[in-house]
Amino acid sequence: MTDSPNFVVVAGLSGAGRSTVADTLEDLGWLVIDNLPPSLLANAAEVLTPSDSLGKRIALVAGSHQHQEDLLSFLKDFHTPAARVNVIFLDARTEVLLRRYDQTRRRHPLSESSASVTEAIERERELLEPIRQAADLVIDTGDLIVHELKSRVVEVFSDVDNEQFMQTTVMSFGYKHGVPTEADLVIDCRFLPNPHWVPELRQRTGLEQDVRTYVLEQPLTTSFLEHTLPLFEFLIPSYVEEGKAYLTIAFGCTGGRHRSVVIAEEFGRILGESGHSLRTRHRDLESKEM
Repeated sequence: MTDSPNFVVVAGLSGAGRSTVADTLEDLGWLVIDNLPPSLLANAAEVLTPSDSLGKRIALVAGSHQHQEDLLSFLKDFHTPAARVNVIFLDARTEVLLRRYDQTRRRHPLSESSASVTEAIERERELLEPIRQAADLVIDTGDLIVHELKSRVVEVFSDVDNEQFMQTTVMSFGYKHGVPTEADLVIDCRFLPNPHWVPELRQRTGLEQDVRTYVLEQPLTTSFLEHTLPLFEFLIPSYVEEGKAYLTIAFGCTGGRHRSVVIAEEFGRILGESGHSLRTRHRDLESKEM
């Protein structure tokens, strides 16, 4: 365990879940400073860095659209051997944010300068795009209920003090449900033979042995693994050396229930046995749509 403090900046669109993430981090024992103007972030970080009494895990929750240039300046300049700073950006589709605002009847921060809530959301999205691009991890909260978002935060920060490895997530998804916005690398598995067309396998998932056997015993799968594994063995240490804190590798198939699940599980197993620290997630496994 390192003696250096962990700083995480929580940023993102209004309504995407910053308050939920802040509350969850506080429950996990983080010191959470909410709604501090970006111009004061560096001062706060410098004051808090040497103080053992305040703990080693500090979350700075940035405001939404205001002073994004100050926030970018902080992220660029605040790099010292005494502290690590990572950025989590919370995103969601416009239609999801509209529904949330309708349910809570809250006003959007940009509503006074916009003709509609939709326009306000899109304007804020445009303003925050540089922050999103600078983020270490993007979490799309559009399909997550509050409990699921809290679980995702707990998953991400459960071993944040372990700096031996970059935190790598191997996930599966279905293209019919959209490409995951948090993915750094996306691998299309739709070229592999599809268990969906095998009647006895259609209602099963890639976590079941018969589906797993069907996919992995295909000659095309064997060739795919042989060609792709060396790429990841090269890329992952390179990302670690570059200082990347989070890496998400996403494997996709049509529905996200068969091929992508098998391949994600297999890559997770092999990379884990090679000594890489990683988690495996299956975004669309519970989808009943065929």
